[in-house]
Amino acid sequence: MADTATTASAAASAANTSTDAPPFQLGKPRFQQRRLREAVQLLEDYKHGTLRPGVTNEQLWSAQKIKQAILHPDTNEKIFMPFRMSGYIPFGTPIVVGLLLPNQTLASTVFWQWLNQSHNACVNYANRNATKPSPASKFIQGYLGAVISAVSIAVGLNVLVQKANKFTPATRLLVQRFVPFPAVASANICNVVLMRYGELEEGIDVLDGDGNLVGSSKIAARHALLETALTRVVLPMPILVLPPIVMSMLEKTALLQARPRLLLPVQSLVCLAAFGLALPLAISLFPQMSEIETSQLEPEIARATSSRTVVYNKGL
Repeated sequence: MADTATTASAAASAANTSTDAPPFQLGKPRFQQRRLREAVQLLEDYKHGTLRPGVTNEQLWSAQKIKQAILHPDTNEKIFMPFRMSGYIPFGTPIVVGLLLPNQTLASTVFWQWLNQSHNACVNYANRNATKPSPASKFIQGYLGAVISAVSIAVGLNVLVQKANKFTPATRLLVQRFVPFPAVASANICNVVLMRYGELEEGIDVLDGDGNLVGSSKIAARHALLETALTRVVLPMPILVLPPIVMSMLEKTALLQARPRLLLPVQSLVCLAAFGLALPLAISLFPQMSEIETSQLEPEIARATSSRTVVYNKGL
């Protein structure tokens, strides 16, 4: 027992004096904090011209990737993992699978639309333009508006499909699978506009090429919200349109007809593949740090800088 205690004490002492690892925290990942800290420091050194010799372009690109994936560009605070864009696919795919389940009841339709818009609301808030403070009331207003619009449209379309006597059961099932897309797309627009409406009232910060603050622009805010809303319409297209088409074909195969238990795992894989395709496509439509000509902005902002263009964080 004494030897065991001595060994444990020695190990603890070694852990405390080691410079290769951060202080131990039970249940916490070991290297995530250190990698982030090192990435941020590397970029700061590059910015101030104090980069140590031997640092490669690959290391700099990797550091920037780590920082952009974890930290908010305006606040430099960590974004909670389920609400990062890098976590959108793993945390969003189960919700998409639920949205596309066949033979939805009223209760299940309401539940999955509510869960989807709850997740979207948190993602929109976490990745918003944060150059101006946003009260909690705006978040609640946007959240309620998105949930109500999504549930209303989804339930309304399902009721219409059920009452469409001209549809065969197979056609009705196929049409019902496409109901989530118009519900989600319209709710996504409401979600973005309502949650970020304060930006339209107060404007967002615009910066010159050197990163200096030029002013606060309502016109840039309109561009930011429009670009983000378009992204939120494009994003669910492949996710909620492709899987129903693919599954309607796969369900006719001998394998799935003989093994119906495989339907859910196969649909999950199809949704995951569609999500992996849709997210990079939608996010790449507009850069997060968008550029706009100063001549298109308010006269006072155009007079405040000699730069032909300025940049702003449109959010994700």
